[in-house]
This record gives sequence, C-alpha cells and structure tokens, in this order.
Amino acid sequence: MNVVQGIAAALTPLGLVWTAIIFGVSVFLHELAHYALARVQGVKVNSFSVGMGPVLFRKHWKGTEWRVSLLPLGGYVEIDGMAPEEDAQGKLRQPTRGFAALPAWGKVAVLLAGPLTNLLLALALMTTTFAAQGVPALDRARIESVEAGSRAQTLGLRAGDVIVAIDGQDLPETRRVSGQDVAGYEGVRDALRQAGRHTFTVERAAAGGQVQQRQVAFDWQPTVNGKRQLLGIRYGPDVRRVGVGQAFATSVDTTVRAVPQLVGAFTGLFKKFFTLDISQDQNVSGPIGTAEVISRAAALSPWALVQVATLLNLSLAFFNLLPIPGLDGGRILLVLVGALRGRPLSFQQEQAINFGGFAFVMLLTLFVVVRDVSRFF
Repeated sequence: MNVVQGIAAALTPLGLVWTAIIFGVSVFLHELAHYALARVQGVKVNSFSVGMGPVLFRKHWKGTEWRVSLLPLGGYVEIDGMAPEEDAQGKLRQPTRGFAALPAWGKVAVLLAGPLTNLLLALALMTTTFAAQGVPALDRARIESVEAGSRAQTLGLRAGDVIVAIDGQDLPETRRVSGQDVAGYEGVRDALRQAGRHTFTVERAAAGGQVQQRQVAFDWQPTVNGKRQLLGIRYGPDVRRVGVGQAFATSVDTTVRAVPQLVGAFTGLFKKFFTLDISQDQNVSGPIGTAEVISRAAALSPWALVQVATLLNLSLAFFNLLPIPGLDGGRILLVLVGALRGRPLSFQQEQAINFGGFAFVMLLTLFVVVRDVSRFF
C-alpha cells in the first residue's frame, strides 16, 4: 500500500492528462508519418490505431480501419506486407506484396519517417521556445531567485540581476574543464568554492528600460566549522532575444550537442540492464518517472511542458533509430543487409531476428518499469 501511495503522490491528475496528451500526440504523428510514406508509394495500410489495447471505436475510411483503443499511450499502424502471410496450406511465409515489394529505398523511407517526424517535432518545439523566450546566453548568469534572509539578500542581490563578470573577469561562453565543455555561467559556482574576497559585476534593469551596472564585493568562506555555506541564490544562463532563423539554428546546434548525452544515457541503461542494476539515475526514466516529470512541469508553466515534450520527442527519435530488431532502426538495418547481399534474408532468419529483438525490447521495458517502481519501496 505504501508503494501505491508513493506513486499516487508523485503523479497528479493534471500531470496524467498531460502525459496522455504529450505521448499520444508524439506517437500519433510518428505512426501517421509511417502511414503517409506507405500510402504515397501505393502500399495499403490495413489499420491505424490511436492508443493500445482493446478497440473502443473503429471506422473504415480510404481502405484503412481507423481505431481508437482503450490505453491512451501509444498507437500502431498495420502496413500491408510487413507481417508474414499464409500460403495455401495455412503456413506462414515471407510476404510478397505491399511493403515487401518496395525497393530498399522505399522501405527505408517508410521506416525512417516515424523517427524523423519526432525529430522535426522536437526541432519545431525548440525553435518556438527559443523564438519566444530567447536563446541561452552562457556568458551571463541570471539570478532567478534569492532566498529570504540569505547572505545574497544582505548583499542586495535581487531576482533578475545578471552577473556578467567575477573578480574583474568576464564570464566566457564556454570553458574546458577536465576535457569537457562547461558553460561560462557556472563560474559562479567555481568562485563560491574558493575562500577569499570576491567581486560580482551585476547588471540590473532600472526604470525607463535603462540598465545599471554595480559591483558587489564580499568576503567568502565555502565552509564554516565543516558546514557548507550557501550564498542563497538560484541562477541559470541569461537569455538573448533572437529571430526565428537564429532560434532554428540554435535548435539544430542544441540537438547535435544532445546526441552524445543520449548515447551515454542509453549506453548506461543497457549496462544496468545486463547487470540487473536497478539503481536510479537521472538519465533515463520509465513511464512512471516520465509522468512524474510531466506532473511537475504542468505545475510550473506551459513552457516547462513544451521543454519536456521536446526532450521526449528527441528520445523517441533516437531510441527508435537504435539498430535493435523490432525497432525502426533494426528494421532499417535488415533492409540494408538485404540490399547489400542482393537478396533479403530468409523468412526463418528474419522471424528469428525480429522475435529476439522484440523479446529484448519487452524485457528492457519491464526492467525500466521495475526501476521506476523500486524507488518507492
């Protein structure tokens, strides 16, 4: 009962609604892209389901049975020629029509359409965010809040102040620390790790739109009697207003920079899976963890929900492109192997590979759910 109560406390009704909406839209567009690329090439799509599980509603339109299913998370399309077909004796065999009859490039186009749509959706959401809120200015640290009664409040620092220099040195855009690029605004944290006298150069918006610059000098001790001291500010990068073009360019750059992080996150997940390590980390969340994040975002602001939706679509795009049989990336790999061989894999080979891949994905999903639930014990 404690576990159920813990999960219920982590999730809010509004958060669950937004989880269903964000997942539903992301998966619907993913599957719609598969559908569109198949139909453009003359391949029949037998069914298209919004949701999973028992079918609540169905309607035939343009040769496809459109379904609404009970579980609002997920969806699927049944493209003619992707599943095995029966011969005259009722035995399963390699399909010869529809998707199976397409050239290799046509098959890849159908399979690639879903992940590419999630990627484009993530870029669109990111571009909208940057165009509306500005792009991060990593060489400036904006104070987001000041704790009441803190040392920062005593020094006269306020929410909205922007730290542009520390000890007379301008903050860099990025700097190299232990072989990694670190944002310049994190220099605030570095300064507060060092004892001595520090000076922050702070810009503050004044009446009439003017910006005033002031110096804030103070003596600092990182620890007192073994206890870590806090200045009492929460900060992040400042923002710079840009047009749609620059917002899109920044979105592309951010996506490229995110690839190594996604690779590291999924590599870490696979290592934990193969070693049955259910310890928690912040890199990969299961359905409960994702719903919890969305619940918190829903309580903050609409832009927080947009950021979560952006990350979710990036993750969906990357995960589906992994070369694991059963996923889009695995199917693309089998198509390319067949093209290189000059003939497709045999029915038995493809079935065995796809079954193994599907089993692996199901076990991985179960593992992620177990990790999600285990933290409530």
